[in-house]
Amino acid sequence: MSQMYNEIVMDHFQNPRNMGRIENAEMLIQVGDPGCGDSVLIFMKIDEEVLTDIKYKVYGCGAAIATSSMGSELVKGKTLDQLLEFKAKEISAALGGLPVEKEHCSNLIASALHAGVAEYRKNRNDPDKQPLPERKELLSEEDLQKKAEN
Repeated sequence: MSQMYNEIVMDHFQNPRNMGRIENAEMLIQVGDPGCGDSVLIFMKIDEEVLTDIKYKVYGCGAAIATSSMGSELVKGKTLDQLLEFKAKEISAALGGLPVEKEHCSNLIASALHAGVAEYRKNRNDPDKQPLPERKELLSEEDLQKKAEN
């Protein structure tokens, strides 16, 4: 595998940054690629329109892990408007490139971020929506594993 990927990609694959979960996240979004079976579940902590923390659970190949890691590093501290302009190619460039057949992996976290911002903005002022911390069933390890397997 190391012959296929450069040193930066291998570092993010072997030592992923920001992997995990946020108990009191404002947003939880899962995005998957049905073509290859990879999926990422992101937890977003948002304060005054700024992404103050991000964690993720990823199920996929080494490139999916590396792109999720690098993507999470690149977006922490950005405004929600900046997240909407964030492109998958920024992740690939920061990693020093990916093999052509793995370029799609960087779309996972970029798509999840875009969906997360849209959902957050749609639901934040809706009194009928329960805050994520009150929906603990979505955060159980068993539930996360089931989501990753489907």
